Amino acid sequence: MRHPKHVLFAGEKPFPVLPVVDHYAGSEKLMRKALQLQQELGPIFDITCDCEDGAHAGAERAHAEMVAALINSADNQFNRVAVRIHDVTHAHWREDLDILVGQAGNRLPFITLPKPCSAGDVQTQIEALREAESEYGIEQRIPVHVLIETHGALREVWEIAQLPGVESLDFGLMDFVSGHHGAIPGSAMKSPGQFEHPLIARAKCEISAAALACGIVPAHNVTTELKELDTIRDDARRARREFGYLRMWSIHPNQILPIVEAMRPDFSEVETAAEILLAAQEKDWGPIQHAGRLHDRASYRYYWELLERAQVTGMDLPAAAREAFFA
Repeated sequence: MRHPKHVLFAGEKPFPVLPVVDHYAGSEKLMRKALQLQQELGPIFDITCDCEDGAHAGAERAHAEMVAALINSADNQFNRVAVRIHDVTHAHWREDLDILVGQAGNRLPFITLPKPCSAGDVQTQIEALREAESEYGIEQRIPVHVLIETHGALREVWEIAQLPGVESLDFGLMDFVSGHHGAIPGSAMKSPGQFEHPLIARAKCEISAAALACGIVPAHNVTTELKELDTIRDDARRARREFGYLRMWSIHPNQILPIVEAMRPDFSEVETAAEILLAAQEKDWGPIQHAGRLHDRASYRYYWELLERAQVTGMDLPAAAREAFFA
């Protein structure tokens, strides 16, 4: 029985399957709290330790070393703890890479690059990352996630999305609004304005379209709501259904589960996907009929990626599909 990963993506890059939440933590206390929650819930969300806004001025080295130690700790059970470094104009960004790659490179799932103003800025940091990997003998190529939060980055978003090693484009709403010097009102930093203001909607669409066309994951900005779970859930649902985002940032533990719930596939479609893929595997991935409809490798790809998204969000999969594809 051949696995869909080996059949459906022969000769081409599979689409990245990432947890649907990227949870940010800036202090050691919050990082450890997030790790504890990840141990309880499983790897249904990533943790990104913030070495940009999380580090106090003058304490950048100590902060990065603390993050590296945390990534290397036994508490990091799933190797889904990443880091955001300083931007390319900051004096400490190369030292961030030196510390983090040198001390924890083999356990880093990705590195987030903030505030680029061009594809060239991203390329500069990727090249430095590759040099650090080579220097410290890191065999894996660590993926990068790029924050699109400046006019220049949005203008060159398609070029950025095509750079080798980029795995995700993340929308930085707050900095993007601030960069408009008051032309976009503050109400566009929260709902419903963040989905309705034309300049914001245009940016979200452009980022999502570029990411998906280039085979990488679009990640939506945070929601500022911390307590009203229905509002958090609705923001995530709108990001997913109206703008095509497959992942979203979280800045408070209360936000994690509502986002996961909103971004999960529909369970009835998951059941259909399992039935189709199991039948296709029995036919060695040749065409089949299911419920009176013809399916072949073109539709198998859709259903396989849907099943992977269901699995990574912690959904209960039909037992036969779980044993066949994820055991």
